[in-house]
Amino acid sequence: MVIKYEPLNRREKIARLFREAIEAENKRDLDSAKKKLDKIMELAREREPELYFEACFRLGEIFLQEDNYRGAVKCALRAIYYAPTVDLFRLGFKRLGNMLFLIKEAGRKEELAKNMETIRTLLREDENLRSFLEALVKTAKGEDVEVEFPVEEMNEALQLFKG
Repeated sequence: MVIKYEPLNRREKIARLFREAIEAENKRDLDSAKKKLDKIMELAREREPELYFEACFRLGEIFLQEDNYRGAVKCALRAIYYAPTVDLFRLGFKRLGNMLFLIKEAGRKEELAKNMETIRTLLREDENLRSFLEALVKTAKGEDVEVEFPVEEMNEALQLFKG
């Protein structure tokens, strides 16, 4: 009888990649860190959604360091879209709200007003996330947006961006 330990090996590989990504980020080797996080996302999306969620946000944080604000928000929304639990969904919006606040404080809101088609395509089936993205884009364009979402953390994130 052969015992297969593939899930454990996959988790071990993901853990090793996380360690390496963090080490690369600490050394300011952001390209290497991004490649490792991409690999984690590839390995984790179907079978380890919590790890996929974390890898998306870590990649988004690297994009913030590179002043790639649109990339950061896209990663955060991807993490939220695939969040496996309500708690992670809510946490995702708290983390996204922090990103949006930083973008606003950097005076770069307008960067989120264009080139969001790839994330729009992903979110098209989720009415709440699609509406949130549209409100975000309108706010980035300087338009007034009055919308109420069913999840309080969504409202808080948008408010941090408007503020």
